[in-house]
Amino acid sequence: MTAMWAAREHHRFEAAGRPFVYLVPSAAIFELDEASDSVLRTLNERPRTREELTEAFGDAEPAIAELARVQAIAEVSVPPPATPKVIPLAPFPLTTMVLNVTNQCNLSCTYCYEYGEDKIVDTENGRQPKFMTEETARQSVDFLLKESGKVAHITFFGGETLLNFPVLRKTIAYARRRAAEEGKDVDFSMTTNATLLKPDIIEFLAENRIGVTISIDGPREVQDKFRVFSNGAGSYDVVAPKIRELLKRHRSRPIGARVTLTSANLDVKRIYRHLTEEIGFWEVGFAPVTTSASRGHAISDDGYDRMLSQFRELAYEFLEASVANRHHGFSNVKETLEELHKGVSKAYPCGAGLGLLGVATGGDVALCHRFAGSDAHKVGSVTTGVDRQAQAAFLEKHHIANKTDCSVCWARPLCSGGCYHEAHTRYGDTGHANLHYCEWIRGWTGVCLQIYGELSVRNPAFLAQFDDQDMKETVS
Repeated sequence: MTAMWAAREHHRFEAAGRPFVYLVPSAAIFELDEASDSVLRTLNERPRTREELTEAFGDAEPAIAELARVQAIAEVSVPPPATPKVIPLAPFPLTTMVLNVTNQCNLSCTYCYEYGEDKIVDTENGRQPKFMTEETARQSVDFLLKESGKVAHITFFGGETLLNFPVLRKTIAYARRRAAEEGKDVDFSMTTNATLLKPDIIEFLAENRIGVTISIDGPREVQDKFRVFSNGAGSYDVVAPKIRELLKRHRSRPIGARVTLTSANLDVKRIYRHLTEEIGFWEVGFAPVTTSASRGHAISDDGYDRMLSQFRELAYEFLEASVANRHHGFSNVKETLEELHKGVSKAYPCGAGLGLLGVATGGDVALCHRFAGSDAHKVGSVTTGVDRQAQAAFLEKHHIANKTDCSVCWARPLCSGGCYHEAHTRYGDTGHANLHYCEWIRGWTGVCLQIYGELSVRNPAFLAQFDDQDMKETVS
C-alpha cells in the first residue's frame, strides 16, 4: 500500500512577503521556501502520496524530507504524538512570591476582584486580617528563601499596597539581610494605584531600586469612570502629578502602567498615547477586565474584536519602531515576542502554583495573588510550608492535557487555557478553559507571529535581546 502523507498541526502565516509556519505543539517557527510551502499547503487540503507530490511539484523529495524532519508533515499511518502529561517534580524552586500586604484599598474601583465572594475577611477570628503584620512578612521572606533558588523575586501587592508602607519598608531591609546570609539575590517590585505616592515614599522607591507598576486606566475621563474614591470622586487629578514626580525621580528601573480594559474604555491607542506621551510611562500593558459576563463593564464579543483591532495597530507601530531600533512601550507585544522567540509551549498558562505563589495578609499561601485569602485555593502557609499534596492535585487537574477544548487549538502553546482566576470567575472552575476569549487569543497570537516574522527578516538583531533574558511572571 502506498504511503499517504498529511500535514501535522500547524499555523501558516505570512510576514515580510514570505511564508512561515508555527508548529504545534513544539512551538517552533520556520520560514518556508517555495517548495516546502507548496507541499505543506497541498497536504493541508488532503493527504497525498509521495508520487502525487512529485507529479505536482517535480522534485519534491527535499521539501518532503525537511518538512518531515521538523514534524510539519508525517505519514498518515503514523499517529500524532500524544500531548505528554509531565507533572513538574516537587519540590521545585519558588521564583516569585507576591505578598498581599493589605486587602484594603482607598479606592472603590467597580471592577476590582479583591472583594470576590471567594475571599474571607474575618478579623474577629484572626483569618485574613486587613493588614499583614511585620512578623508575617518576615515569615514570608523566610519561606521564600527556603523554597527559592539563587534568585528570588518579591512583589508587594494589595488592596492598595502603600496603605501598609511601613511593613513594606521593613520587609525589604529584612529580606536583603536574610538573602545575603543565604548567599542569594532578592529583587523587589510593587503595584500601586499611585494615590499615596508621597515624596518620602518616592525617594525610598528610587533609592532602593524597587520596580513599580502603576494601575491606571488612561486620561481623566477614562480613569475617573471606574477608578474612584468611596465618595465617587475621580482619582485622575490626584494620581497624575504624583506619577510625574515618581517618573522624574525614579530612573533606575523602567516604570510601567497597567491598564484594565472594560466595555467602556477600549480606545487602546488613545490610552497608550496619553500614558506614554503625556504622562511619560516607559511601557504600558493592557488586560481585559476579569468579571462575570452579566456585569455592565464586561467586554462583549464585539468588544474583543475592537480590542484586537486596536492591539494590531499598536503592534505594527511597535514593529516599525523596532525595525528602526527605537523604543516602543507596548509591553503586551514584547512579552509575547519573547515567548515566541524562546519556543514556549506551556503545560500551564502561568506560574501560579508553580514558581509563583501568593501570600494572604494572614500568611496563608495561595495559588497566586488573585486567590490570596481564598480558602478553596489555599496550598499552605508561610509557617507550615507548601501542602505538597494539594499542590500536586492542582497540577494534575490543570495540565493542558486535561483541557479537551484546547486540544485542537493551534494557539494553545502560549495560552494553555488561560488565567485560572478568569476561569473561576466566569465558569466557577479554575480548570475550565476560557472559551469566551478563544478567538481573541488566536487573533492576538496571529498578530504577534506576523510581527515576529517581520522582525526576523527586517531586524533579526532585535530578537537577539531575548536570548539571555530570564522570563518573569507579570503580576496584575
